[in-house]
Amino acid sequence: MTATSDGQPPRRTPLLWLAHVFVRAGVLPFLLLIAVIVFALMSSRFLAWGNLVNVVRQSSYLTMVAMGQMLALLTGGFDLSVGTIIAITSVVGAMAMTALYTAYPDAVVMSIALGMLAGVGAGVAIGILNGIGVAALGVSPFMMTLGMASIGFGIALFLTGGVPVYGMPQEFGKVLGFGQWLGIPAPIFVTAALIVFLYVLLSWTRLGRYLYAVGGNLKASALSGIGTRFTLFMAYVLCGAMTAISGIMLTARLATGEANIGASMPLESIAACVIGGVSLRGGTGRLGNVVLGAIFIGLIQNGMNLARIESYLQIVVVGVLLIFAVVADQIRQRIMARLQD
Repeated sequence: MTATSDGQPPRRTPLLWLAHVFVRAGVLPFLLLIAVIVFALMSSRFLAWGNLVNVVRQSSYLTMVAMGQMLALLTGGFDLSVGTIIAITSVVGAMAMTALYTAYPDAVVMSIALGMLAGVGAGVAIGILNGIGVAALGVSPFMMTLGMASIGFGIALFLTGGVPVYGMPQEFGKVLGFGQWLGIPAPIFVTAALIVFLYVLLSWTRLGRYLYAVGGNLKASALSGIGTRFTLFMAYVLCGAMTAISGIMLTARLATGEANIGASMPLESIAACVIGGVSLRGGTGRLGNVVLGAIFIGLIQNGMNLARIESYLQIVVVGVLLIFAVVADQIRQRIMARLQD
């Protein structure tokens, strides 16, 4: 930043102040403020405590997936199979739980626990295959995850015949789907635990530092001794694991195993990350902003529901927000470069 003719630093005008805020915080705070004002004016119920808690609960499923998607984006890739991971987790978990509960009706806890393990295991398996394809075989993340999305969705439909899976223990839905503690829904607690886990992973572990390094410069990371293949592999495995947990929680909420749930998750999870400032080029992103990005999308959907806007138009809005966030990020990079000159 250049000085004035008398040697004094230039006065910070309101426009310049906004530019500094935009560079530091990104577009998300402005979008959140606009959304809250608009929807509060459109509906008196929007800012009610019960509705705000409902927004966070609804956003918790997307938040889990977005945090996993963030790991893939940090390495310079992305995961288009997150919707399929949710579907296969839901179907396999529900089928296993139903079969065990039918065979052992008195062993409710065992049926729920083993069913959840089966579902999460199936979702993690897709993440492992994605990791092997990207890290070991050198397949592009786009083609690998797109192919796995098709394979997993076909398997889910084959297992169910397109029919929802019923017959799970009612306790599963009561505890994980609709349960509360201190007035806070169970999905929020699960999401909070995953946020803490990922914060520790990204901030205090070598793997976390390596994820940023590999996304920033793959060749330089390899030359510096970082196991780039293992880092890429773990990014997709962890993405699969977090998405699978979201799938189990959604299954508990719906009380059925569905092959069609999660179809919008690839778009929404990438949108949440990009709106939160995660770079599509890799190497840049903050966990807190991704969480806020997911909550922002949930806020938009909730506000549009209260305003009785068609669900199909909501998909359009998410797409518009994704494009807007990418354009805003490019503008932000240009402003940052000019301010540093």
